[in-house]
Amino acid sequence: MNVFLQPIETNRDPNRKLKSFHNRSYNRDSYRPKFALANPHDCSTGDGPHRSHRKRLPLTNFLPMLRTSSTLCLLTFWLLASHQAHGEFELRDAVECHPRAGLPHFTAKIESGETVRVAYLGGSITAAPGWRIQSRQWLQQQYPKATIEEIHAAIGGTGSDLGVFRLQRDALQHAPDLLFVEFAVNDGGVAPERIHQSIEGIVRQTWAANPNTDICFVYTLTQQMLSDLQAGKMPRAASAMEVLADHYSIPSIHFGVEIARLESAGKLVFKAPKPADMNAEPMVFSSDGVHPHVETGHRIYTETIARSWPKIMEANQTAQPHLLGPPLRDDNWERAKMVSIEPEMLSGNWTELAADHSLAKRFQRNMPELYQANGPGATLEFTFEGTNAGVFDILGPDGGEVRVQIDGNEFTRNRIDGYCTYHRMATLKVGSELEPGKHTVKIELMPNQLDKREILFERNQTDFDAKPEKYKDHTWYASSLMLIGDLER
Repeated sequence: MNVFLQPIETNRDPNRKLKSFHNRSYNRDSYRPKFALANPHDCSTGDGPHRSHRKRLPLTNFLPMLRTSSTLCLLTFWLLASHQAHGEFELRDAVECHPRAGLPHFTAKIESGETVRVAYLGGSITAAPGWRIQSRQWLQQQYPKATIEEIHAAIGGTGSDLGVFRLQRDALQHAPDLLFVEFAVNDGGVAPERIHQSIEGIVRQTWAANPNTDICFVYTLTQQMLSDLQAGKMPRAASAMEVLADHYSIPSIHFGVEIARLESAGKLVFKAPKPADMNAEPMVFSSDGVHPHVETGHRIYTETIARSWPKIMEANQTAQPHLLGPPLRDDNWERAKMVSIEPEMLSGNWTELAADHSLAKRFQRNMPELYQANGPGATLEFTFEGTNAGVFDILGPDGGEVRVQIDGNEFTRNRIDGYCTYHRMATLKVGSELEPGKHTVKIELMPNQLDKREILFERNQTDFDAKPEKYKDHTWYASSLMLIGDLER
């Protein structure tokens, strides 16, 4: 028996009332670029899933890894806090599967018994050992003559606005035949037009690299998204992504439609302590309202793929290369990329961390190169032609203050924040929505001794009191440049 396809009763209770629904929409004219330089109060890539650009907070630039309970708390906090409306944006009807043009290239290879590679690009829900692993195993069961290889390209706490930069390094260089894209939760607080920029960049980069790679959008959900789905509408982020799915004829699967039905029928509790018996009824979906349990929520996600698969196979056309026609947005992020830091960009006291260094080992999959600034005056300088720049870096208890200078303007950033009892991947935003052209950037580690106890959240100050040595250094760890444009060499 297929362990992923145990039947689940989904009949609605006709006497159970659905939750009220407040249509959340978005006015295209209300969104404008907020800054040319990085805004010191902007919640940018890495402040956790469901980032709100409406609510400005001074907690800048972090990308937590899904590895500790404190990380789950961090992710949950942001997801619950930032599920806010931006204005008018038409929500799409909640349909579990839109097969569109199907997955013809992937299907042809897998049905022929060839080796295929499936890439999973997403956040912590995809990084968990759940639907990602289960769906690959299910595909292997359905196509036993084929060999199915997985490309793990998920990072907890990240949205499509980092995914578009790391796509080449984390997924495309491994030549996937199928790319799953999962960012509907982590993009939940992002303006639809910004979602269009980054998701379209992902699509166009993928087909520019290999026009025979098929793409499938998958949409996950949080507890705050249930009311939309139970009112028959997709939440805003998924609705925004559907615009691009239509434009490029990309199939999409919404995992949340079935979850919403089960919750309405009283057969699923979305958030509750994890029971000792995971087979107990009603089933418990999650402990935090965000991250599904592998045994329940992730299983339903996998079953949704299995249920949608015949529709997608039926929609398959003759396999033809995916052509890059006119874009939906001329300002899409197709040119976004990670660029390696070169030794000549560095001055002052820097060390490239050895492969056996604890941080290098921990972040090696996503940060194959990692440099540490060892003292004040250590500087990273580069010039690029384009519109956006940042640095893929690390926040942590030993983080210091850096000064960013770009085109004669400057600002400072701390590489520690209230959560930093541990290290996590982050992005240092340097410039966004800049005028097209050449820009010069200089980032320097400053001598200022930060009051780190004061920076930490009150609940984390006990860690500082117990382990002050952990916080004594003031350093900076930098991995790669993030550019929309090209490095001037």
